[in-house]
Amino acid sequence: MKQRLSVRAIINEDGKALLLKRNNGRQTILGKYELPGGKLAYGEQPEDALRRYLHDDAGLHIQSSQLFDAVTYIDYDDRAIQYGVIVYLVTLAPQRHPMKLSGNYSKYKWHSMSSIQQNELTDLTQLLLGIIQQEELTDKTLNITKLNDVNKSTDDSIVIYSDGGSRGNPGPSAAGYVILNNRQEVVEEGGEYLGITTNNIAEYQGVLLGLEKALELGYKKVDFKVDSMLVVNQMKGFYKIKNRELWPVHERIRMLMEQFERVTFTHVNRQFNQLADGMVNKTLDTHAREKKLIAKGPTVELLG
Repeated sequence: MKQRLSVRAIINEDGKALLLKRNNGRQTILGKYELPGGKLAYGEQPEDALRRYLHDDAGLHIQSSQLFDAVTYIDYDDRAIQYGVIVYLVTLAPQRHPMKLSGNYSKYKWHSMSSIQQNELTDLTQLLLGIIQQEELTDKTLNITKLNDVNKSTDDSIVIYSDGGSRGNPGPSAAGYVILNNRQEVVEEGGEYLGITTNNIAEYQGVLLGLEKALELGYKKVDFKVDSMLVVNQMKGFYKIKNRELWPVHERIRMLMEQFERVTFTHVNRQFNQLADGMVNKTLDTHAREKKLIAKGPTVELLG
């Protein structure tokens, strides 16, 4: 597999982020919005590339930049390429000319994210904005990225953080989920002990449990946040499912998805999926304690 490096800029002004609309490129990104940036040239430093893209593509100049995150991404159109994406928080120079777009872009928006739909964004941008949203949820000190409305399109939409884990792989396993409404309030959470199985099956079971609960509660628009890149790419159709043990639960999820208006999947780093991960560990710990009590047997008290 080939590996390439790229940079992306999060430029936030008055709670709005800069997005550029693609005017050319592959069919999967044409006409969609993305964060400014692109691939590094040979021998080029990341911050130099960042300055080059902002100047050449939008006529903008950087006052300061701060490293935000680094993630990996599999290119949809060429799955033999894995990108390492270096993300910066950028402050623009205070005095600047009106924005001037290159031929790569037809339009720009300063967007609060509250009215933009995920199908308007490139897959990479969905991934990065999903990380930003979860960073805000777990770290209130990140005031510079006020983008926590990224999935708040309507009142009936929800975000589900799901996870699964196996202590041994295969070993004792559990799945968990946490459902948040568009006000970032927890409306439901749950976990289930699965017995002896693998991490991948447990990850899929977490998605299934969350989707079943969303259907039970009557929600029709669901945005999943999952820390398993395998699950995200398989649910998006990027990867084929070679493990036959995953077929039944995958098909069950696909069938349930037909009863929703929208179901999307976004990858987040494990440290940003602490809510669902907590449900998995809580379920596994509870099962371990119950098993230990059963093994000890009943306590007999002798009366003298």
